[in-house]
Amino acid sequence: QEKKIFAVQGHCPIIRRLLRARGWVERKLPGTGRVGGRPEQRPGSQEWRLLEEEEEEGSDGAEHGEASCLARDQVPYFIWTSRCGAIDGWLLRQDQVLNHYSRVGAFTTKEGLCLNLRNLPWFDQADPDTFFPRCYRLGDADERQAFIEDFCLTAARSLIKVALERAGDTPPGTEQPPKSGEGLGECGELGMSHVPHPMPPTTGQGPPLSPQLVEEALQLCEQHLGSLGHQDIDGDPLAPRMSSTDWDRFLRDYYCLVHEGSVLALSGAQRERGRALLRQLGGRLPQFAMEGDRNVWILKPGAKSRGRGKAGGRGGRGVFGEAWGGSHTHYIPTGIVCSARLEEVLQLAGGCAGPSAPAGGWVVQKYVERPLLIYGTKFDVRQWFLVTDWNPLTVWFYRESYVRFCSQPFSLRHLDPARHLCNVSIQKWCRPARDRDPRLPPDHIWSCRQLQAYLARAGRGGAWHQVMVPGMKAAVVGALRSAQDLVGSRKGSFELYGADFVFGEDCQPWLLEINASPTMAPSSAVTRRLCASVQRDTLRVVIDRRADPTCPTGAFELIYKE
Repeated sequence: QEKKIFAVQGHCPIIRRLLRARGWVERKLPGTGRVGGRPEQRPGSQEWRLLEEEEEEGSDGAEHGEASCLARDQVPYFIWTSRCGAIDGWLLRQDQVLNHYSRVGAFTTKEGLCLNLRNLPWFDQADPDTFFPRCYRLGDADERQAFIEDFCLTAARSLIKVALERAGDTPPGTEQPPKSGEGLGECGELGMSHVPHPMPPTTGQGPPLSPQLVEEALQLCEQHLGSLGHQDIDGDPLAPRMSSTDWDRFLRDYYCLVHEGSVLALSGAQRERGRALLRQLGGRLPQFAMEGDRNVWILKPGAKSRGRGKAGGRGGRGVFGEAWGGSHTHYIPTGIVCSARLEEVLQLAGGCAGPSAPAGGWVVQKYVERPLLIYGTKFDVRQWFLVTDWNPLTVWFYRESYVRFCSQPFSLRHLDPARHLCNVSIQKWCRPARDRDPRLPPDHIWSCRQLQAYLARAGRGGAWHQVMVPGMKAAVVGALRSAQDLVGSRKGSFELYGADFVFGEDCQPWLLEINASPTMAPSSAVTRRLCASVQRDTLRVVIDRRADPTCPTGAFELIYKE
């Protein structure tokens, strides 16, 4: 009569325990039982041990088993599955609650996010370029051409930046943010300043480049700056006025300057023009400061998450060091390929055989070359949020999150995944650096509270609540609004998502991706506590609040309701 019958598919001991504590009875789904959906963890690892402990805590007792037998022919009114698509919500009754929506790939796949965020200005007065690194679908011929033009224009800006740096200038828009804790370590106590990539060992020894190269870069940037004034009217930037042969030569010379240390002299007039152009472009391009000067892009499988996929020409192995110019090739199952060379990106995506050649479901995105670092190490934040309705759109933001560190110090000269991909599923394959800063956590995880304490010690205590959290909230709402009309809006459903953010040196967040069915497998003591908390508070919002709208919702905060 109270409709307190639930069903769970997958490894969800916390959900089972919390529902039973509320007096709910489980109906076992056919063919699932207590197994299935176990995360892939290595026996003997910390993750494996924590999972075994959770299984013991959530194991069936005789009383629960007997009650489940009585409920085997009853309708489950609350269904929790660990996998999207496990149950078709449209076949359920209206009074059955399901923890997934349909067609969420519009924002939970890289391809969907790339495509739909472009429509955000139609729904909101927000510019996705301020929180989502520019991105292109290489399977679309027009977008592949737009990427090629973007790469070339970014190379022109980068060439001017590098030329000015080599001449002893600080290019406008690339100044480091103020540091605190000076004298307390190589980069200050908290190591948050920009760590520039070392000059190539051949700097000053490479073949001298023609002075005409600088003139071409300046002219390209002037053309681009002029096109930005027409972009709102025409919808398309002005195409660079160079032939493909000229572009090939320009990029070869650019690679010689940036990667091989060739010499390039600037006249006084060129230095003044370059500084003025960069200053103006920095005021027009929201991603100017974070894009650096190496022109690094990251190639990702458009329809996958957590780094799964196959790159063309490599037998499906995740390639990092080779494509990024590292000294070794690293075969780690990432499905992600990164490169600072245009021809490599197109070849790896399978899109270099002509304008009509298919590039599969790959997207290429600008890599954040100037991230906020902790003790010289890159990190990102996994941020949960909950959608309880799409019409009207209702979004809850979780006030707790966790920080994921890379295993190796950040470097733009050594571009292996251990230094650049913070995913737990990738870092578990990487060995920590021998000289890793001892202040970094051995399990590569911090809570957001530890991050806040870190920022406070650096004299940037207001950054979390004044810059980072508001920026993440705006990005989440923007992504959802851009895809709202495409998602299957079932009234009896809700869904918990995990968004991944990296931060620039100015603490501004950059949205990398949004995951449906974010992992609840504990990879550390921090994630064990937080994953249990977010599941507990999710049930408070979607179950307890239905009976009592004034009940506490834990760490969930309602941030948007139409």
